[in-house]
Amino acid sequence: MTTVTEDGELTGLRDALGVLKDREQVALRLLESSARHSFDPDTELDWDAPVEDGKWFWPPELVSLYDTPLWKRMSEEQRFDLARHEAASLASLGIWFEIILMQLLVRHIYDKSVTSAHVRYALTEIADECRHSMMFARMIQKGGAPTYPVTRLNHNLARVLKTVSTTPGSFACTLLGEEILDWMQRLTFPDERVQPLVRGVTRIHVVEEARHVRYAREELRRQMVTAPRWERELTRISSGEAARVFSVAFVNPRVYSDVGLDRREALAQVKASGHRREVMQSGAKRLTDFLDDIGVLRGVGRKLWKSSGLLA
Repeated sequence: MTTVTEDGELTGLRDALGVLKDREQVALRLLESSARHSFDPDTELDWDAPVEDGKWFWPPELVSLYDTPLWKRMSEEQRFDLARHEAASLASLGIWFEIILMQLLVRHIYDKSVTSAHVRYALTEIADECRHSMMFARMIQKGGAPTYPVTRLNHNLARVLKTVSTTPGSFACTLLGEEILDWMQRLTFPDERVQPLVRGVTRIHVVEEARHVRYAREELRRQMVTAPRWERELTRISSGEAARVFSVAFVNPRVYSDVGLDRREALAQVKASGHRREVMQSGAKRLTDFLDDIGVLRGVGRKLWKSSGLLA
């Protein structure tokens, strides 16, 4: 049975995955985990260690052109260089996304009790994201590749999104940005072929992002049960459009010309690559299964997710 607590929160809510956990209890557990497993990248990582020859900045199987005809024609040096630039592109995308996320989290807690554990954890997560963004920026500098900002159009579309996004839409987009990169980073940090600094960066991010994903999943489930119908429908459409934009922006096309490749040819081969499609869908599967279970992947939204290439 659904009841209302003293601070106005609903308890006993249920969705297709079962009874939702109490919001405050979830936040308290996440705060305890944060106290035990949080890192300061400035002191945790050896930023002065030299880059190691013969080691990748990103696992080759996760590089966008891997196993394409163009990849097979590239020299080993050019493959290493492309991996280095794609790592910088992904880090740049991560910083852009985390700045958006921090603003969405501040909006989420604006009207909530400042003494609640739910708000306290949101502030803890914002602090995590600040450190992650600085860590990614240092990694880009260490690798010697340029930053790769998203297009002006996507930059300004995100400006609109973070201004008008509904609460469930915000958490759906949060999971989109977090879970695919998290899947890739879980393959990266134990990979001894990869630069030690990159492995250290991805290890920290994986450990701390696990809490962020839990927070966002629990809140999205709650929102999809309690939000009005129009808000749930808008969430389905906005998350599908975000998936479409995200899949296009995932690797900045400039990386190809920056390593001496023909940009149009590279983009065409990435688009046609069965391996790349499998990588992106595998990275998104845990998320799309979850969104499907809680009713996000329906109607027009599902069609947009399919057009993004993230949903089989």
